[in-house]
Amino acid sequence: MARYLKFIVIPEQGGRLKPVRVNRAFLGLLFCSMFLGIGLLTFFAWNYYFHQIDYQELQRLRVESSDQRQELQRLVHDLERLQQDLGTLAMTDARIRQLANLDDSGNLIPVAMGGQPDAENVSLSEIQQQINALQIDIELRRQAQQNVRNLLNDQISISRSTPKGWPTRGWLSSYFGKRKSPFSGRTVMHEGLDIAANTGTPVVVAADGIVARVEYSPTYGNTVVVDHGYGYRTLYAHNSRNLVKVGQRVKRGERIAQVGNTGVSTGSHLHYEVHLNGVPINPRSFL
Repeated sequence: MARYLKFIVIPEQGGRLKPVRVNRAFLGLLFCSMFLGIGLLTFFAWNYYFHQIDYQELQRLRVESSDQRQELQRLVHDLERLQQDLGTLAMTDARIRQLANLDDSGNLIPVAMGGQPDAENVSLSEIQQQINALQIDIELRRQAQQNVRNLLNDQISISRSTPKGWPTRGWLSSYFGKRKSPFSGRTVMHEGLDIAANTGTPVVVAADGIVARVEYSPTYGNTVVVDHGYGYRTLYAHNSRNLVKVGQRVKRGERIAQVGNTGVSTGSHLHYEVHLNGVPINPRSFL
């Protein structure tokens, strides 16, 4: 096989033909170099293309990772705040239960404990689950605390509406129960206490309530009746002067009348009655 290849070069304007002799090995080497260059160029272009794709994906993952870290930190802070809120509610609940004289053993709502979780070792879903659980615990504790508050308010209201203490300064001259009437001599039911005192001595209401009646009767004279709610009513009779009006709200210890000797009476005193659900009961247990 010949070592050379001959090419004829034809000029454009009809000049003389020029033969060109090229070494066959050189020509093969040239073609091989061209194919190798094209291959390398294709390889580098392909590699650059996928490198760009990987770089963009890496950048996207970095941004996503940064956003996740920020979201994770936010959730961790929310979790810590909720734990603090739950602890505060627990302490408040304990104080309220103490005031209401309730047993803490009935409180079955757990108090979340522990510090801030390690953001590197937990996932967003795990922290979100903890936050959801804490929010449920907080809502349950708030509902339980509101129930205790309502119970405490009821107890306070009942306590303020229950007659307590002496309605005036004096000494007992007649007791609750059957006694011989000083006027007829017959045995009759005395439905209250008689507290002897000087005329004009202040008469105070025994519990919070609303004035139900202010009247004069032939038997009781000047009389004040106060409705305290929860079935309680108190009556103050033989007053020299009534100081309140019907419908007026009064507080325990507030002056409502003055001791007198009006109506059927043997001397200056206060006739004091306590009624529960319409039935007279012994006022002495409330003094």
